[in-house]
Amino acid sequence: MTETPLPPCPECSSAYAYEMGALLVCPECGHEWPLAAAEPGGASEERVIKDAVGNVLADGDTVTVVKGLKVKGSPSGIKAGTKVRNIRLVDGVDGHDIDCRIEGFGQMQLKSSVVRKV
Repeated sequence: MTETPLPPCPECSSAYAYEMGALLVCPECGHEWPLAAAEPGGASEERVIKDAVGNVLADGDTVTVVKGLKVKGSPSGIKAGTKVRNIRLVDGVDGHDIDCRIEGFGQMQLKSSVVRKV
């Protein structure tokens, strides 16, 4: 076998972890963790996301939009200066790394390059 062995469960140290999509699952305690965290060097390197002016962003921060954004299906779009509370950092598609809820628009993803930390 040339496959690399899977790491033990970080919760109960069980050696019977298995892959399920992008996650590793422990059948004994039910703990799930990302496959990337199990790769060597994956857990120690945390991704840092910065806003338009270089401030480091974190989950739960409040940000403001620095320029007007067009929204597909909306006649007005998001205006510059719109405050967005309680952001969540995600690995989004095409550079959209902030998941948030904007009043009047609902759930959407934004790029960190168009927001500024308050």
